[in-house]
Order: sequence, then C-alpha cells, then structure tokens
Amino acid sequence: MLSKFHQALQDQVRNEFTASQQYVALAVWFDGQDLPRLAAHFYRQALEERNHAMMIVQYLLDNDIQATIPGTPEVRNTFKDPAELIELALSQERAVTEEVIGLAKTARDEDDYKGEQFMQWFLREQVEEVAQMTTLLNVVRRAEGSAGNLFDVENYLARESVGDSGDEPGAPRAAGGRV
Repeated sequence: MLSKFHQALQDQVRNEFTASQQYVALAVWFDGQDLPRLAAHFYRQALEERNHAMMIVQYLLDNDIQATIPGTPEVRNTFKDPAELIELALSQERAVTEEVIGLAKTARDEDDYKGEQFMQWFLREQVEEVAQMTTLLNVVRRAEGSAGNLFDVENYLARESVGDSGDEPGAPRAAGGRV
C-alpha cells in the first residue's frame, strides 16, 4: 500500500504531464500567430514540465515504488488574446506551487525525510516559474497596451534569458534522461 505522500506523487505525475500538454497547446497557438519566440518559450516550458514528471517517476523507481503513467485530461486550445494565454500559464504555475507545497507538507507529516528533501528542489523551481510567468504577463500587457505590438515581446524574449537554461545543479534525475 502506498503512503499518502507516494500516492500524491503519483497524482503529481499526471499534473506535470497535463501542464506539459497545456504548454504545447499554448506554443502551438503562438506558432499559429507567427510569434516564434513565444512559441519556442512555451515549447521549452512543455519539455520542462515533462521532465518534472519524469523526475518524480525516477524518484518512485529509485525507492522501489511502482510508477504509473497516467493519461491526461483535455487541455484548453482556444484563446482570444495573448495575455489570456500567459494568464493561464501563471494560474497553472500558481496551482502547481500549491500542489508542491502540499507534497512537501505531506512528506513532513509522514516523517518521510527523503521525500521532504526531494521536494525542496521543486519548491525552489516553483518560485522561479511563478516569477517568470508574472514578468512575462507584465511584458505582454505593456506591449498590448502601448501599441498592441507583440513584436516587443518577441524582442524581449530574444534579448532576455527567460526560462529553463538547461541542466541545473542539484536537479533530480529524470527517468530516461532530460529532454
């Protein structure tokens, strides 16, 4: 029988894969609007969320717990304006932050010190993710408000280092390796 923490990790695998799929949908929308930097940003975000799921899978495997790979619910594909996509991404990152906090609390409540330590990286990661999406939303709103020109956002993304920059020291291993 799985502990409450290990069951919650199984649930989080679904959440991470769902987040990945939602980011693919956002990337495809931006691609369809001929906004390649925004599209690339969200394609990278999709891979990052997939990697998070696989990090959890690897943790489960390393602890001799059968990992299950779930299906994902439908994701949203229809949007009216770019800010709406970034608002969805920010909302998603805030929800994931709450999920990760819940996981860390559950591990602590169950005296699962390995699990609590494992969640520390994810807690740090979520601070970065929420801050990044908040900044991107502010930049998109400014661009839309000033002249409605999203090419300013494209230039911002080309100029600034935003998002996952590759392997991070201390990041958990991902089953099958990071993509």
